[in-house]
Parts: sequence; structure tokens; C-alpha cells
Amino acid sequence: MMKNRLAGVGYFLAGLLIANVFITSQVLAGALYTDFPETIKPTEKYVFYSHGLIIEGDNLMPVDNRWGVYDFIAVRKALADPHYNLISYHRPDKTVPDEFAEKLATDVRKLLKAGVKAENITLLGFSRGGEITLLASDKLRLDKINTILLAVCGGFVKEHKEYQGYGNVYSIYETSDFAGSCQFLTDRNSNIHSFQEATISTGKEHGAFYQPLPQWLQQVKTWVKEVKSKPN
Repeated sequence: MMKNRLAGVGYFLAGLLIANVFITSQVLAGALYTDFPETIKPTEKYVFYSHGLIIEGDNLMPVDNRWGVYDFIAVRKALADPHYNLISYHRPDKTVPDEFAEKLATDVRKLLKAGVKAENITLLGFSRGGEITLLASDKLRLDKINTILLAVCGGFVKEHKEYQGYGNVYSIYETSDFAGSCQFLTDRNSNIHSFQEATISTGKEHGAFYQPLPQWLQQVKTWVKEVKSKPN
């Protein structure tokens, strides 16, 4: 009888251990990293979020005279999701875009080398971060990578043809903002396999992306979860 009771306790504890491992793995699947992760899980999705120019430096919540507070902490926390791992670096002041784009490209190559498929990697960038995202995309030139551009396509990007997208591209812009449609990117590069674009109308101009507003946040998350690469 005692042996049966001990065996029952053992099975119960083993069950708790398995459940704990399962729950832990589920939590890690939606992790938020501020540095490149030490452990890479080949079957999971990874998203790199690159912030706007005003965040470069020491302040994680700077204030723009026109657009108000850019709450970087709240934005990246809201972007985190159980369906993917979010990697979001805080760039130092006076970051050289091309140099940081090379870092992003290097990190993507690390994921690929570890077995993560290109279609499970998304480069997401707002404003200056979006410009860096496009530069990284051009360095990688991957047919199945995913790119999300938030308020990126103003006159500067139009005038500089080194800013190119590859793979699957999704653009979101605010109708009251100076940065508009990214449609011209498809004319610039035939290696964009699919292009989708959406608009939001909050009246907040560029500042619409300074806060985790559901108008753009939910669209980003939905697209990351559902996007599928077209066959070659």
C-alpha cells in the first residue's frame, strides 16, 4: 500500500514538473529581448523592432514639442506577443544608420544559421528605425523575409534608392503625417514578393506611433502572425 502511495506521489510530482516545463516554454516563446538572445529556438518566430530617431541616447521617454512623449517602454512592451520573440535594441546617440543596419543583418544571419526560417523573421521599424530596417533588408536580400514599415516613406527615402525592401513588405502610415505611401518601393525593386499597405487616421501625425495605439498595433501583430511567403 505504501509503495502504491509513494508511486502516486511520484507520478503527481512528475506531472507538475512536466506542466511547469510546458508553461515555462510557452512564456519564453513570447519573450522580449533588449539584447540578442543567448538561446535561439529554430521553430519560433522573431521580430526586430527598431525605434525612431528621438529615442537614440539615454532617454527612453523623450518629449517632442509637436508630437509629445515617445513612450518606448510602453511601445515595445505592447508589441511583445506569445506568438513570437521580440528583439528591441535601444540605439545610442548619433547612431550611423548603415552601421546599425549591418548589426541587424548580422543578427538575422545568426538566426538563419541556427535554423530559423527567413519567413519566420520580421524586421519592423518606425521612422528612422524603418530606414535602418530597409538598409538591413538590402544587405540581406532575402526572398522570404518580412518587413513592416511604420511612417517611413517620406521624401528622404524616395530620393535615396539604396533604401529597398525584399520579400514580404507591409506598410502602415498615418494620413495626417508627412510620411506617406511606400508603394514606390515596389517600382524600385522587383524582389518584393508581396506588398500590402494600410492607413490610420488619428490626427496625431508622426506622433501616432509614439504610443502603442491599437489602430496600428493590432494590425502589426495580426500581419506578423498571419503572413506567409509566396512559393518561389
